[in-house]
Amino acid sequence: MAGEFSRTSRIGDQLQKELASLIQFEVKDPRLGLVTVNEVRVAKDLGYADIYYTVLGKDDQPEVLAENQAALDSAKGFLRRRLAQEVKLRVMPHLRFHYDQSVVNGSRMSALIDEVIRDDEKKNANEDE
Repeated sequence: MAGEFSRTSRIGDQLQKELASLIQFEVKDPRLGLVTVNEVRVAKDLGYADIYYTVLGKDDQPEVLAENQAALDSAKGFLRRRLAQEVKLRVMPHLRFHYDQSVVNGSRMSALIDEVIRDDEKKNANEDE
């Protein structure tokens, strides 16, 4: 039953809530900025969990993104251990962190659409004159 409310999606939602709290309050790495956990996708066999995150206000700074990735990668063991204490699963998935480009891509697309609308309005205004 791979429905909308599958077991892996429920586990992913629970892991997302717990990870957001753990990263904000318990990870003490100075390299870590304001990280938002956008989505957690858990494999069907619970072997791994792909965690998609963004960093508030630092999307255009690759060196800051690399530092945040390194901080999250170094905290994997701690986070997995704490998750195992908070979420009762027989097997806790291995954590894999990925920077979520969708927010950056979405804002870039929105800016392009706004630019096209402005150009179209200018073109229509010139034709009316």
